[in-house]
Amino acid sequence: MPMDAKEIETLIKAKFPDAAVDIRDLAGDGDHFSAHVVTSAFAGKSRVLQHKMVYDALEGRMGGVLHALALTTAAPKT
Repeated sequence: MPMDAKEIETLIKAKFPDAAVDIRDLAGDGDHFSAHVVTSAFAGKSRVLQHKMVYDALEGRMGGVLHALALTTAAPKT
């Protein structure tokens, strides 16, 4: 069963309450999304670690219920 954008956003915000999250369904199929996540939790972290943190927030859904996620991440600009 596909996920919806709101569920992805809810999972990310549960892990990063201050996050600004923009989710887009790329194919209209509930399987292919893009996400842009900005949170202070990413400050000082490498891009690879930031992405791992988001995947961890998705609690194992990547590659299963969620087929593809084009991810961009950033810490807030100061």
